[in-house]
Amino acid sequence: MLKRLAVSAVTAATLFVAAADRPSEAAEAVAIPNYDFSFEGVFGTFDQMELQRGFQVYREVCSACHGLRLVSFRNLVDLGYSEDEIKALAAEYMVEDGPDENGEMFMRAGIPADRIPSPYRNVNEARALNGGAYPPDLSLMAKKRKGGPDYIKALLVGYGEPPADVELMPGMYWNDYFPGHQIAMPQILYPDSVSFADGTEATLEQQSLDLATFLMWTAEPMMDTRKQTGISVILFLLVFTGLMYAVKRKVWADLH
Repeated sequence: MLKRLAVSAVTAATLFVAAADRPSEAAEAVAIPNYDFSFEGVFGTFDQMELQRGFQVYREVCSACHGLRLVSFRNLVDLGYSEDEIKALAAEYMVEDGPDENGEMFMRAGIPADRIPSPYRNVNEARALNGGAYPPDLSLMAKKRKGGPDYIKALLVGYGEPPADVELMPGMYWNDYFPGHQIAMPQILYPDSVSFADGTEATLEQQSLDLATFLMWTAEPMMDTRKQTGISVILFLLVFTGLMYAVKRKVWADLH
């Protein structure tokens, strides 16, 4: 019995190593294009109009399946919305609250302090409504996926027909930039999927760019502050270094 167990263990280990050395199609690397975003670089900042358009795309298209559980309505002030606009926006959502005096949970209109509600009550409901697939929360998606906003934008525009020699699995769609190329999420963006409030033409490229920018903000809302603080610190250190050098020259000027 021990000999059989030893043989089985060696065989399993061998198969595991062989599988690890032979990358599967789902794990193969896909080259992601590098797009130009307004927030890139040391001096890059978020463009509020891009953020507002991206939020509009999320609300009108993505929010039916994906949540933003880490984003509160009051955080949208960073996008340029006024306090009254945020209150009106929050009131459009129904939020579970409680318990009341009878110990029951109840629904009420949202307020700025609330987080943006998820489209599902729990993970099981999400899977049941999506054929077993769980639509991930998008709050940190730009940080969780390799390639970040570049990956998100590429994924949104990467849908197409599979090669002639490829047969898609049931319920899957072809995407040039998804690892393995077969993805359960169908194409969600098309030209004029939304009508932007600022009059910008809603091309597929524009919508995907704005949405990727918005999701970068949800993942790192303090990016602008971080960059401004870093630049201020560097400038301070440069000035401080110059002053210390001048003091050193002054102190030791009479000594040889």
